[in-house]
Amino acid sequence: MKLSQLLKTLQISYTGKDFEVLAINTLDDASKQEISFFDNKKYIDSLKSTDAGAVFIKEEFVSSLPSKVEPIICENPYLIMAKATKYFSKKLIRDDLKTNISKSSTIEKGVHIGGGSLIEDDVMILANAVIGDNVTIGKGSIIYPNVTIYNDTQIGKNCIIHANTVIGSDGFGYAHTNEGEHIKIYHNGKVILEDNVEIGANSCIDRAVFSQTIIKEGSKIDNLVQIGHNAEVGERCILVSQSGLSGSTKLGRNVVMGGQAATAGHLEIGDFATIAARGGVTKSIKGGEVYSGFPLMKHKDWLKLQAKISKYFNK
Repeated sequence: MKLSQLLKTLQISYTGKDFEVLAINTLDDASKQEISFFDNKKYIDSLKSTDAGAVFIKEEFVSSLPSKVEPIICENPYLIMAKATKYFSKKLIRDDLKTNISKSSTIEKGVHIGGGSLIEDDVMILANAVIGDNVTIGKGSIIYPNVTIYNDTQIGKNCIIHANTVIGSDGFGYAHTNEGEHIKIYHNGKVILEDNVEIGANSCIDRAVFSQTIIKEGSKIDNLVQIGHNAEVGERCILVSQSGLSGSTKLGRNVVMGGQAATAGHLEIGDFATIAARGGVTKSIKGGEVYSGFPLMKHKDWLKLQAKISKYFNK
């Protein structure tokens, strides 16, 4: 829709340049026909270099905007962004799209496959799985019973998704009003699973807000694992049962997370890092080390601490 029309709907006064808005996106990824928002000083460098057509922003930060970007001044940019996402959400059902299913694939009874989806050669989809619209499932993949794959998900070759897993549901994202009301952020991105990924039973992988949540080639995810929106799991990672990633967390390659280990959001874990069971990651950490505990520390230091605690209580 036109920017002026969107802002009128959001009850925001605006006298800048009008243009057709295609989507909302991050500061780093937005194009000149997209809008973005700025609500955290941590991303000031992204604000200074953004190519967005316009940005929801507080007046105090307007001077940091590139001259070609239109400022949309508001008191709470994050809340306004949340309200705006509703107007760019995609249709849930797209009956006008043609489905393409390979003749060599096996589709059991009770399976639903949505419009525009592509099921490649030698795929097996077992009973009562639900495949949404515009989904791609690569050659040789196996989808077990009762799996639900939301719209726009991309699954690579030779993937295995076990029973009752949900891929592509909305992330847990809300903006909050001064009165305590929770305003839903509509997640208009998608999930990508690269080749040779295996997902255990009853796991959930949330779609991205704007771009993509991605599980890279060869990663293995156990039962009952939660992966938040916009997370990135690197090549050949292992996530053990009941572990979890908060939104926008990035794992390098060959990261191992033990049972019930978890991360805060918007942080990075380096290549070949290992988080022992129940480890709690609250800030970015380097790779090549084993970590334990909460607050998180190197595993060898955690063992020393446990020895001291044990000695104290067993005097």
